[in-house]
Amino acid sequence: MFTEAQLYSPVTRTGDGDVMVHLSDEHPGVRDPEYRARRNAIAAKALDYRPGDPLPRIDYTDQEQQVWRIVCAELRVKHDKYACCEVRDAGAMLNLPTDHIPQLDEVCTGLAPLTGFGYAPAAGLVPLRQFFGSFADRIFHSTQYIRHHSAPLYTPEPDAVHEIIGHGTQIASRRFADIYETVGAAVARLETDRALKFLADVFWFSMEFGVVREHDEIRCYGAGLLSSYGEIEEFRHARLRPLNVVEMGTAEYDITRYQPVLYCARSISEIEDVIGGFFAEMDDETPDRAVRSTHN
Repeated sequence: MFTEAQLYSPVTRTGDGDVMVHLSDEHPGVRDPEYRARRNAIAAKALDYRPGDPLPRIDYTDQEQQVWRIVCAELRVKHDKYACCEVRDAGAMLNLPTDHIPQLDEVCTGLAPLTGFGYAPAAGLVPLRQFFGSFADRIFHSTQYIRHHSAPLYTPEPDAVHEIIGHGTQIASRRFADIYETVGAAVARLETDRALKFLADVFWFSMEFGVVREHDEIRCYGAGLLSSYGEIEEFRHARLRPLNVVEMGTAEYDITRYQPVLYCARSISEIEDVIGGFFAEMDDETPDRAVRSTHN
């Protein structure tokens, strides 16, 4: 099952107002006091944000900007080779800067005329109901920190690369943005945590790690693949299965490793019909119906 909390470093605030991001012992930046101070400061800006306020702007360092430039250069080549046409076309229209990390208001300015999506800052983990539910208003909650400079092509947690290059490029597509909005509408109907987790798991295997057959090749459209320098090279070696929301919503998997099983659509239209159609119809009884269907 999907355990999103494992992806994010916990963020706490003391009674004195001090903000701390708790990096794991394996995090590349855990022994870098300057990086840890940066993470705390960036998280504090997100925690202080209130809807309606100007989006917080981060004064990124030269080192952080260099990380962005390295990642952009590498991912541009890989998107040309491995991403589906829908994503590549959307990315071209969004035209994210490659020479500097875009501020969230820059991303919003680019997305607004394309799909009407906007971004809101996140210090770290956003509760599932809030995160997915905001899609109904075409809002995406995004972290603003950048991965550690010692490993520019690796991150143990979602950072600005994942949120902006991965998800931003994806929701620049009107067809994918419409699916996101359908996810948000579904969350508004759901009352049980079980149904919410089922939705999150289907989202994981589609909008995060989805692949599609295109011109007799397997191409990716999932944000997790689009933003991963390593996994975007390896996903074609995964075991491919046809779209099956029952399997996607009940599969067990390890979020810390490359996914050994991926669900491959035959076209973008099938993603809209099967995945979008599922989100449009799901309700609190969906997990029970899924379990019953596997026993029949």
